[in-house]
Order: sequence, then C-alpha cells, then structure tokens
Amino acid sequence: MNTQVKNSKGKLFLAPMEGVVDPLMRGILTSINSFDLCVVEFIRIIDALLPERVFYRTAPELENNAIVNSTPIRLQLLGQEPNWMAENAVRAIELGSHGIDLNFGCPAKTVNKSRGGAVLLKSPNDIYNIVSEVKQAVGKDNITSVKIRLGFDDATLLDEIVDAIVSAKADLLTIHARTKVHGYRPPAFWHYISEIKRKYDIDLVANGEIWSADNAVKCQQISQTDNLMLGRGILALPNLANVIKHNEAPMSWAQVILLLDRYSQLELNSDKSYYYSSRMKQWLRYLKLQYTEAQVLFEKIKTLKDKDMILKELFLSE
Repeated sequence: MNTQVKNSKGKLFLAPMEGVVDPLMRGILTSINSFDLCVVEFIRIIDALLPERVFYRTAPELENNAIVNSTPIRLQLLGQEPNWMAENAVRAIELGSHGIDLNFGCPAKTVNKSRGGAVLLKSPNDIYNIVSEVKQAVGKDNITSVKIRLGFDDATLLDEIVDAIVSAKADLLTIHARTKVHGYRPPAFWHYISEIKRKYDIDLVANGEIWSADNAVKCQQISQTDNLMLGRGILALPNLANVIKHNEAPMSWAQVILLLDRYSQLELNSDKSYYYSSRMKQWLRYLKLQYTEAQVLFEKIKTLKDKDMILKELFLSE
C-alpha cells in the first residue's frame, strides 16, 4: 500500500452503515482516526414523533454532548413524510445532534418498498418537500445535510435531484457515486460529482470505492471535492482516515489483532454479546480485502459459534 500521498485538505466523514457501524464500532473507529464528523445509522420515520429513547438507543453519544472520542455525531433520518421528518429533526437537534442528515440513498428493498431511502430518487419533488420542510424547521443555524446516490435506475434525474436539494436550502450534499441498481459494485462514478460541482453552489462530499490513500487522492481529483465519506473502506483498513489525512502508515496485522481483541472484550461485555460471533465474522469479511491473514482467520472461525473458541483462535493469531 502506497502511503506517500499528500495530506487531505478536506473533511473526512465516517459513513452511516446500517447494522455495521453501531455505537461500539463508531467508538472503536473514532478512537484511532481523526474524523471531522460521524453520521449515525438512520432512524426510520413513518408517521409519528418518536420518543427520546429511540434517539438515545440509536445514538447513546447524545448523553455526551453528541461527541464520541472528540468527533461530533450527526443523526440521520429516513422517511417520506415531510412534516414528520421535520418534527423528528427538531427533536434530534434539541437532543444535541450536530445538524441533521437526510437519507435518500439506502438501497435496502424493505426500506424502498415503504417509500424510503433510494426510491425517493425517482421523485425529486418529494425530496424537495422533505428537505425544505426539515430545513425550515431546524433553522439556518443548524446544518441540514443530505445523502444521495446518482439515481435509482440511472443518473438521468441527477440534475433534478440536486436542483431540488439546493433549492430547498440544504447546506451539504454527500453523493455516493453509484445508482441504487449499481448497489455496491465497483466502480464508483466520481466524475458525476465534478459535474455537479460546476453547476451548483453547495458543499459536496464524495463517497464510494475509497479503499486506500491512493483511491482518496484519485477521488478528490476526479470529483473535484476534497471532502470524503469513508464506509466499507475503513472497515477493511481500520486507520484509513489517518492514512489519508495524516499520511499515517496502514495498520499492521499485529495492530489489527490488538484492535479485534479490544473490540471483542467490549462486545462481549455489552448487552449485544449474543451477536458477537456474527459481528466478528462480518468485520473479518471486510478485513480480508486488505489482509491475507484475515482470510486465514475467517476460514478458521466461519463455522464456529462458541465465543470462547473464537477468542482462542483470535489469541492464536497474535
């Protein structure tokens, strides 16, 4: 891996990854990286103002001034009803969220069937109504950011989508440079972001296929924005943000093992310890994209369910 790259001039955001980057993972990743912002997994809004406990359950960092390891967090909402999105956005701000993020990019079928996430990319006017009402509700002093994909089936509506978001007075736009149909298949089409930058006056964040410092530099050059959001790439290379931002050396496998051991102890002592085996295997599936040793460890534990057996194999990998 080439670490001889320039320091990033832009901001680095940790992406919200449903079912992956939960409070524990956010704590781990922000403890070893200098992020500018962490966007939390989405809170699903349907037709009600949710009780405060839902916000605290999704983002326990709210108890600490919405900060995790010096990194501010921002709650993300997903839904299709402008008035309820606005009311819940106000509640999130009142509880301490550093701005509000609106999800129009989630590709999950269950979400899209109920007219949430990426399916709204088919309806720029609906996006305008949601963003506009949320922005008016939270006010100009609170950042309203939006996350989209290039489109649902293709990018033919991208201009209309971005025009709707800008017209609704959003402050920041993150573009995952693939359509819903593309899913997570490479490549990411970063050049679309540069086209948006030339046409619209809004701060942009590029997202998609950033696995290394070289990828980050190439994305910045092609997208013409220095701001990046890291998702799957930082699960594969846990200190990727610092590799990009501070020219830090990529973590060695020995360092990764220490991190996995720390993660294991925290997970096993939490109220989600039941999911430890599946969560560890999930992370190793990402890590093996960067470390051959992770593939070996994954093969050893993939059929194991007993926590002590998994910990034993982890210990033997040190």
